[in-house]
Amino acid sequence: MVDRKKATKRRDATGHVDAEYERRISAEARSQRTDDSAFLSGFRTGEPLAEELGEAFLESATSGEESEPERRDRIFPEESGGPFVSTRASQEFAYDVDESNIAEATREPLPKTSVADP
Repeated sequence: MVDRKKATKRRDATGHVDAEYERRISAEARSQRTDDSAFLSGFRTGEPLAEELGEAFLESATSGEESEPERRDRIFPEESGGPFVSTRASQEFAYDVDESNIAEATREPLPKTSVADP
């Protein structure tokens, strides 16, 4: 059997606030709080979406304009595979022969995707 908690009586039959309930909530309202944190213990989050939405809200609240369309249309370096390291071609391309590209190999006119002859 479920043990139910007794319901708190907040108002009497005429709709007035119950005297005992009023004393209790008034005492709680006057009591000093020892913690100064309202809702959050920190202002950082590990969730990227929550951080992005929070930044969008702050940007629109402080500027007085809607900032979400501009924020949504921005292009980030991660979208194009970046950030990139810029190097010179002499560092990237080999000018000599290696195992996969021997000098005696026949040159194909177009790249082939399979070994089957057409």
